[in-house]
Amino acid sequence: MALDAYSQIVSSVAAALTPKVASVRAGRGSGSAVLFTDDGFLLTNAHVVGGATSGTVAFADGTSAGFTLVGADPLSDLAVIRASGPTPEPAELGDSDGLVVGQLVVAVGNPLGLVGSVTAGVVSALGRSLPARSGSAVRLIEDVIQTDAALNPGNSGGALADASAKVVGINTAVAGVGLGLAVPINSTTRGIVAALMRDGRVRRAYLGLVTTPAPLPPQVRERVGQSSALRVSEVVPGSPAAEAGLRVGDLVLTAARRPVSDAQALQRLMFAEAIGRPLPITVLRNGALVDVIAEPTELGPLTV
Repeated sequence: MALDAYSQIVSSVAAALTPKVASVRAGRGSGSAVLFTDDGFLLTNAHVVGGATSGTVAFADGTSAGFTLVGADPLSDLAVIRASGPTPEPAELGDSDGLVVGQLVVAVGNPLGLVGSVTAGVVSALGRSLPARSGSAVRLIEDVIQTDAALNPGNSGGALADASAKVVGINTAVAGVGLGLAVPINSTTRGIVAALMRDGRVRRAYLGLVTTPAPLPPQVRERVGQSSALRVSEVVPGSPAAEAGLRVGDLVLTAARRPVSDAQALQRLMFAEAIGRPLPITVLRNGALVDVIAEPTELGPLTV
């Protein structure tokens, strides 16, 4: 019996990716990881690795190898590990910025210890935020992909792929029945991965702002030439944002003279090169454009 078009896509993605997604055991933790280079580097979740610096990876063909931790970044829930033995051909990383709501996606991982499990669904929403606890601190993982592809414990660190088998996300959490979340693979993620491979960590700049996207009124849109901005919902006392004079209720229009309409646009600026350097910010406050200069500091380390 011939497969229908939907089944053909899912089965072809499964065939392409299943050999490239490993089962991971690290200390007391377990999960999945995606091989993305031909010299043994794998991408997984920081919470899968936990505090471990080594462990084992096992592939669907039965081969296994030890691994060492290259670097972990709790703020994005990403980690890079490197296998010490032979590995299959790597998966191809895609670009989540091209995803649309309703698009078919396929999840490949090792839920509940079942190696090489495949589920399919659609992109349910984009740009979600995922609160995650790190010790006594709560961090927010921004710009997360929401999908209805069935995920279970052990899927974390596995691949979320599009119809061409390109990895567009790293599955990171099961938020509820029929609800899965994945860290997107995009230009920001690639920068994080490159920093982890180069330095073992990601240096980030810190402003001390909590923001939410907000549409601009029609008259303001015409005036500033953009349709949305970031509304400041909290300014951390004593932070660079507070010292610069930013206030709750401000609408952040630009940072570094670039429009900011979502959290990712601001996040792209908050890496090592911004630390200790003047950052011009333009906000809309009580109908008036206000320019301030903030000087981001370095964000302190978080535990996984």
